[in-house]
Amino acid sequence: MHRSRVALLFGIVAVAWGGSYVAIDVGLRELPALLFAAYRLETAAVVALPAAYVVCDRFLPQTRREVTSAAVNGLTVAALTNAFLFVGQQYTTGGVASVLFSTNPVIAAGLAAAVSPSERLDGVELVGLVVGLAGVAIVVRPSPGALAAGTTGKLLLLAGATSIALGSVVVDRLGSDLDALAETAWGLSFGAVLLHTGSLAAGEPQSVPASMSLLSAIAYTGVISTALAYPLYFELVGAVGPVRANLVSYVVPIVTAVSSWVILGQTIGPVTAAGFVVIATGFILLNRRVLRSFVTSRASRA
Repeated sequence: MHRSRVALLFGIVAVAWGGSYVAIDVGLRELPALLFAAYRLETAAVVALPAAYVVCDRFLPQTRREVTSAAVNGLTVAALTNAFLFVGQQYTTGGVASVLFSTNPVIAAGLAAAVSPSERLDGVELVGLVVGLAGVAIVVRPSPGALAAGTTGKLLLLAGATSIALGSVVVDRLGSDLDALAETAWGLSFGAVLLHTGSLAAGEPQSVPASMSLLSAIAYTGVISTALAYPLYFELVGAVGPVRANLVSYVVPIVTAVSSWVILGQTIGPVTAAGFVVIATGFILLNRRVLRSFVTSRASRA
């Protein structure tokens, strides 16, 4: 793939995902958290399912492995991740949420090492994992006593990052042959059903007056940051590999910080910013060999 195409994909995904945290902040002012998360997945599924039917060679899961993979995708990557994200973001800002979700690649590396002998970490990579988790501690800052509302929200967000990391590792190990877009579409559909069921079980009001800002937030999170961004991210993974593609996770908080400041007047505090730098450092140490080979290959072509 041409470098300009890779750069374009990287930029679109970063902006789409970075803006989603701002849209969630806006929507949570009017919608209950689980219902808003369900609307996000339902909107995305309405777009993704027809698209997958048209462009994918294999649309329906046929084998037990494909069904299991789509179900795991729907439960962890779609339903649990968004449930923790939307509920947790009620107690903090989109900027903090985006920083905590940038831990996803670090957590995924640790989980992969725990379940697969071929993914064992060497000494430097183990240090990187510890450094990344230290960055999490800096951002969360849990109190030894009763957890404050802000800390509770951060822990929920961290649970969301863990959920998407766990789901990604399990789906990768299952090795489904179903097209990525089709698997994503079915996962979104299953996740939407789970979240809407959870919203009803939690007693959330299902009838909410629709303002233009709310409709815009639902459309952005469902269409732009999910139905559009997810397939483009998978295309990026196919072009440059998962480690390099995951670098987008460290641009997203910057996009969110700027967007939150411009649109909502929110800022990221110095402690959260420092924690983000520590998390990014852990990611670099964990993936130093792949990143070094990428830099070397770029230099040799120049």
